[in-house]
Amino acid sequence: MSSSGAKFSSSPFLTPEQVAAYHQDGYLVLPGFWSQQQVAGAKQAIGEVLAKMDLDESRTIFTTKEQNRAADEYFLGSGDKVRFFWEEDSFDGKTFKQERTQCINKIGHALHDLDPTFKQLSYDERIGRICKELGMSTPLACQSMYIFKQPRIGGQVRPHQDGAFLYTQPQSVIGFWWGLERCTLENGCLWAVPGSHRAGVTRRFRRCREGAPGCEFEPPEPVEWDTSAGVPLECDAGTLVILHNALVHYSLDNKSDKSRHAYTLHVVDGKPGIEYPADNWLQKPGGFNVIAG
Repeated sequence: MSSSGAKFSSSPFLTPEQVAAYHQDGYLVLPGFWSQQQVAGAKQAIGEVLAKMDLDESRTIFTTKEQNRAADEYFLGSGDKVRFFWEEDSFDGKTFKQERTQCINKIGHALHDLDPTFKQLSYDERIGRICKELGMSTPLACQSMYIFKQPRIGGQVRPHQDGAFLYTQPQSVIGFWWGLERCTLENGCLWAVPGSHRAGVTRRFRRCREGAPGCEFEPPEPVEWDTSAGVPLECDAGTLVILHNALVHYSLDNKSDKSRHAYTLHVVDGKPGIEYPADNWLQKPGGFNVIAG
């Protein structure tokens, strides 16, 4: 059920077997979570967002390569805004390699609060119920992204843990990732390393100390993840993948002629005693909103 006019159901959404699989593997795949109507609505809504955007306002590129990662003010100020970020391989010199709307890597990070369609999808009471069934007390919608994985230039997302970027003490973030198109090996589907979450989050991405610009990892030494046991999560549009904060996951380049759209929502626990540090890269004035469930 959607949160729009739907009555709350107190019965569990996940089965005991699904909860056990999440804790065992660090992720859970739920095919058909969104209907094809909801998938189409999300894609239509992002098209409307794109049509209203000033594509000259920024040349900020999204990258997961640590040696190139730069957190500029456009990026750091996006916690309560809807902003776009280019694919790393978008440009040939100063010109675009393909039509500009097919060069955008992602749009974030407050679609869930500022766009009516994504707000309805993100505050679905099923998400709140899932969070509580997985051990969360007070689910707070923290960050959202629409990811395009563009044809031919869609860049890889290197192995990472969500808890390094949306850090809480103790760790609490849960990632919700929906495929909006058929996700395959050819167009850069999501990959996960089952059981990798048991090692915990090893570092964090934070704003630099003492007013210095940008962000840094702490500790600074890069982590070489063992992805030899990684499994591809090929799926149909409408599938939901739930990700543990410490799960190592990633995606490869999209060299095909087909895009691989996805929407992600990250939820943190607002339970008293769980701290969301003031030096996290993502900040939202006024705080995060509760997902009922």
